[in-house]
Amino acid sequence: MSTDFVLSAEVRTDTGKGASRRLRRAGKVPAVMYGAHKDAVPLTLSQQELLHHLENEAFFSHILTVKLPDGEEKAILKDLQRHPSRPLVMHVDLQRVSETEKIRVHVPLHFVNEQHAPGVRAGGLVTHNLVEVEVTCLPRDLPEFIEVDLSGLELNGILHLSDLKLPAGVELVELAHGAGHDLPVASVHLPRGAREEEAAEEGEAEAAAEGGGGE
Repeated sequence: MSTDFVLSAEVRTDTGKGASRRLRRAGKVPAVMYGAHKDAVPLTLSQQELLHHLENEAFFSHILTVKLPDGEEKAILKDLQRHPSRPLVMHVDLQRVSETEKIRVHVPLHFVNEQHAPGVRAGGLVTHNLVEVEVTCLPRDLPEFIEVDLSGLELNGILHLSDLKLPAGVELVELAHGAGHDLPVASVHLPRGAREEEAAEEGEAEAAAEGGGGE
């Protein structure tokens, strides 16, 4: 992975709503880290450091290094609670990772070659039905993003989850649920006005053909 994210954390012993409010007033964020067959540990993070990391999309799909007073842990960002109206993080859930156990993470989709799609060249517009997917893999195989190549998408064509090219060792969680879960990722169609005009022209052509056939 191209980017390393490090979170400096302290173990907190003072818990509860009152303690959390005091932490936030001091520029800190209450957090908890759990998983990997270890006990959950309440932590304190730096609000400023966290907000800086959150500016990078890759932070959400990376293995993070959590620096503690007695060592380091590897974890992923599992949940994030933001203030409803202010640019503040209220609480963070971190999940420890084990090198030998698969994890489930939401990974962003990066769409490429949209302008080269035959459907776009024919006047169609691309709709992005999904912007991220949930994957399962070992920590070492976790991709920063999944590239979606639209260069072959025809007019009225649809790209599904099963069409995505995944890195080795990576699987889509949705597809594991069986039939009916092969969701559309992207599609290309004519703008509404153009579709209505095309339908009207087809209707006129059919009417003309029927009229000509009756003579």
